[in-house]
Amino acid sequence: MFDRDRWGEIFEAIGKNKLRTFLSGFTVALGILIFTILLGLGNGLLNSFLSSFVDDAQNIIFIRGGNTSKAYKGFQENRRIQFKNEDFEFIKSNYIGKVEFATPRIYRNGSAKYKKESGSYSIRAVHPDHQYLEKTIMMNGRYLNESDVNERTKNIVIGRLVEKDLFKNEKALGKMLNVDGIAYKIIGVFQDSGGDNEERIIYMPYKTVQLLYGNNDHINQINLSYNMAMSTEQAIAFSKKIEEDFKEKFKVAPDDQSAIRVRSFAEDIKETMVILGGIYMIIFVVGIGTLISGIIGIGNIMTFSVKERTKELGIRKALGASPKSIIAMVLQESVLITSVAGYLGLILGILALKLIGNNLEEFFILNPKVDTGIIMIATIILIFFGLLAGYIPARRAARIKPIIALRDE
Repeated sequence: MFDRDRWGEIFEAIGKNKLRTFLSGFTVALGILIFTILLGLGNGLLNSFLSSFVDDAQNIIFIRGGNTSKAYKGFQENRRIQFKNEDFEFIKSNYIGKVEFATPRIYRNGSAKYKKESGSYSIRAVHPDHQYLEKTIMMNGRYLNESDVNERTKNIVIGRLVEKDLFKNEKALGKMLNVDGIAYKIIGVFQDSGGDNEERIIYMPYKTVQLLYGNNDHINQINLSYNMAMSTEQAIAFSKKIEEDFKEKFKVAPDDQSAIRVRSFAEDIKETMVILGGIYMIIFVVGIGTLISGIIGIGNIMTFSVKERTKELGIRKALGASPKSIIAMVLQESVLITSVAGYLGLILGILALKLIGNNLEEFFILNPKVDTGIIMIATIILIFFGLLAGYIPARRAARIKPIIALRDE
């Protein structure tokens, strides 16, 4: 393997066939390069998809009410479906073991004022479970708790940018904030991975908002997370079960698509994975096709190499070279070309992905990267098949009879 004379002979043979060697190596390098870039772009699409869930739990289900689109069981069409606290309690009591966290949501916009600073912000009235569904990260203080909800306290949690806008260099924790003319105590400051808009939100106990803004028990939306032990198919079936139950509860026609809207991230994940699966399949077909052409090229160059060296190989056998040593020499040459070209293509592919970076974000390709381990395995497999591609001409070389080889012109 480390015979200096043999390696010298291999490099001499490569030097005599520079163009063929270059073309074969170029095909192999191009194959790995294309495979690396395509796989990286596919991962970029996956990263873009996953980024949409960065600020929410991935096992979340949204339940929203709308207007009925048809008459049903004595009720007229265009009837407004209004969720109430009892519907939230219905979720908690009827799906025990299937629901991890659940919260109602009430949406409002409010004007907040502290000293001379003021601004308009989104208000979300929620249950304490909302923290886990939204992946809210507490920077200071605490989140809302059950006591805040049941006692209808005027405690609020504000986003990092609300604190920055209104309190400047002061700490907001423990201070009073005027929202729509009502004084609230700030018990916590949070940050959120969802971006600036998510950090310009004020959270309040939902029962407090119901009391102060309408004296009712109305809610706009119900969010919940399903048990992670469920498979994707089970989660989708669960969301459909919730939709059926709510339609029955509100006397809505089973085929009415606008009155009760239930959306599960599991459905989005399934649809996206099907699309990504198709993309990855195309990537592997194109990439493997290119790699196969490289392997064929290696086989061709070794066949020509053996043919041009017929007399030389005959002399070797006449001087006592064993068939095994002839095969080993030819295979070493094949592996050398495949290895060098393959790793060169790998390096170029990784560099190309680094240059691309987030420049294709507008095409939903975010941070395209590849697992180096996967590409290394692909390269090793390529080298293995390069070894097989060189074996056929190597075996042919080993079978050359010295007397026939010496007659070859």
